[in-house]
Amino acid sequence: MSDFKHIIAKRKRQDFLFNIVGILCTLVGILTLGALLADLLMDGLVRINWTFLTSFPSRFAERAGILSSWVGTLLIMIVTASAAVPLGVAAGIYLEEYARRNWLTNLIEINIANLAGVPSIIYGLMALSLLVYQFRLGQSILTGGLTLAFLILPIVIVATREALRTIPQGIREAAYALGSTKWQVVRHHLLPYSLGGTMTGIIIALSRAIGETAPLITIGALTFIAFLPPPPIKSEAPFVSAEWLMSPFSVLPIQMFNWVSRPDQAFVVNAAGAGLVLIFVTLLLNGIAIMIRYRVRKRIKW
Repeated sequence: MSDFKHIIAKRKRQDFLFNIVGILCTLVGILTLGALLADLLMDGLVRINWTFLTSFPSRFAERAGILSSWVGTLLIMIVTASAAVPLGVAAGIYLEEYARRNWLTNLIEINIANLAGVPSIIYGLMALSLLVYQFRLGQSILTGGLTLAFLILPIVIVATREALRTIPQGIREAAYALGSTKWQVVRHHLLPYSLGGTMTGIIIALSRAIGETAPLITIGALTFIAFLPPPPIKSEAPFVSAEWLMSPFSVLPIQMFNWVSRPDQAFVVNAAGAGLVLIFVTLLLNGIAIMIRYRVRKRIKW
């Protein structure tokens, strides 16, 4: 009996120590993020105004803005999401629900897991060789969006598969017992139940893509751009235009890099302001992911 008491007391001490270590690790992340935000707020909050958001970059720090950068970021993310999300979700569904378990499937799964950890600069070099030189898409929004789509595609696939794995096998078996086909099971049962986890993975992947700089610099994204791409909607027929896809671009991380590299301290303040905008967008995306996950889980529970 005393041996059991000794074992229980030892386990409780281990649990207590583990809780302390976990709390300390969490505090390190929170304090680091807090210090970063505090530093950016002190430097860049004074530059956040309507003029800063609606002005083009300039060689004069007080006149410089981030209009072309945040518009480029928005268009790049539209292309990235349009390419990576459908393909990644479809690939995840195929590998988890349709593919046979053999050596080829195992090889594909290993490669996907490895691609999720490849440095982003490698994707930039691949896009430079394949999209810019081979397919001659140039240093365009389409090239930048596809490059980031390649980058986050493994993350979307893994997130989709993990979300599907959380669904009890009994749901599949019950649907098959009622005469449902494979696609009906996926369409009407698996996709709705896995939507929370899948959307969380997608938005976290997009949050990573929005802050990437190295692959976009590799393919030739501009560090200074004082014009906007052509509008996707026109007043004359055919009313919809794809010219903006082939337009040069810049994004917020590249604009920040350009400003930080300048000796004038006023440009560093501008970079801090752009960093606040970028962090706000990233935190907003993560907040949306948490909200979607909570609402979906609550709906499934009831």
